[in-house]
Amino acid sequence: MARKFFVGGNWKCNGILEEVKKIVTVLNEAEVPSEDVVEVVISPPFVFLPLVKSLLRSDFQVAAQNCWVRKGGAFTGEVSAEMLVNLGIPWVILGHSERRLLLNESNEFVGDKVAYALSQGLKVVACVGETLEQRESGSTLAVVAAQTQSIADKVSNWDNIILAYEPVWAIGTGKVATPAQAQEVHSELRKWLQDNVSAQVASSTRIIYGGSVNGANCKELAAQPDVDGFLVGGASLKPEFIDIIKSATVKKNA
Repeated sequence: MARKFFVGGNWKCNGILEEVKKIVTVLNEAEVPSEDVVEVVISPPFVFLPLVKSLLRSDFQVAAQNCWVRKGGAFTGEVSAEMLVNLGIPWVILGHSERRLLLNESNEFVGDKVAYALSQGLKVVACVGETLEQRESGSTLAVVAAQTQSIADKVSNWDNIILAYEPVWAIGTGKVATPAQAQEVHSELRKWLQDNVSAQVASSTRIIYGGSVNGANCKELAAQPDVDGFLVGGASLKPEFIDIIKSATVKKNA
């Protein structure tokens, strides 16, 4: 079965009420490929999740940008998987490099988060990726393999996991992995899944790319055989996000 193209819009810590409503209006009015061609998920900050969910077109879904590693309780400032499920939020992004680097989330902690979120019925976009220093020292594949291993250690069913490869050096920097660089890592990740999980998981799991994706570079990236979509940062707040969604047709016409 073909892997359905996936486009996620990670708004990060951006937006005020008026801007959020404007962005949603632009999305709602956009002409984009149908749901059988592309799956679109929008991830606003926690405080805007219910509003965006209530206003957003029915063929787009919403995601949280994080959730706590276990059942809620005395964890001030955290949001539990149970709360997201209760609000009807189907997706969560976990292990984003900004959280790994700024908040010191370890591979093991991310693996535990992924497993717990899945156990509560959420679908997960799990992020992996190397820093510039790691790429320059030639350890890209070892780094992303270790990050993926920490998820595989805790998870037996991969049906509700998307892997997002986000080279840290390309996030918000304007530097983009070339299509060949993205394809190389995606291909190696798929091979890793085949060797360490199963051939079925390797062929069915979507591996998406994130890191300065924009309207100008999305089609060439989308044409790579192992790039199954995008996790978009800054550009998801701009009208060009529509162009990125439309790049899904590159796969359909391939």
